[in-house]
Amino acid sequence: MFVRLTALTPEHIKKGANSQFKFIKKELMQWKFITDVNQIDEIKKQPGYSLIFKHSTRCSVSMMAKRRFEMDWEVIPEDTSLYFLDLISHRNISAEIAEQFQVHHESPQILLIKDGNCVLDASHGDISADEVAEVINS
Repeated sequence: MFVRLTALTPEHIKKGANSQFKFIKKELMQWKFITDVNQIDEIKKQPGYSLIFKHSTRCSVSMMAKRRFEMDWEVIPEDTSLYFLDLISHRNISAEIAEQFQVHHESPQILLIKDGNCVLDASHGDISADEVAEVINS
């Protein structure tokens, strides 16, 4: 869910409205949790881009990658569906994602999906909201 501020004037920007917009967008972006293996087929069938973030709740590296990603995710177009997988709770789904999208399992890991195919995957320190936005906007 997003709220778009459309009436920004130069005065608003000077007063910090642009940073307020980033804050609002950041706060309203929400993960859709993957809890059922059938959701993978739904993601593959979705038009446009979808992103899957595979996260290990037991790993400090994964926590830092998730936090850094969320700090910068306002650069990602708002019509991108964002999915979150707790792979500790759903190892079977993580394995199915790796198989269906033909990627090596990593954690943490992002997969950018378009037209049922993985067009970008990154793990650990290579996870970047800027790179996701760059791929989507190119």
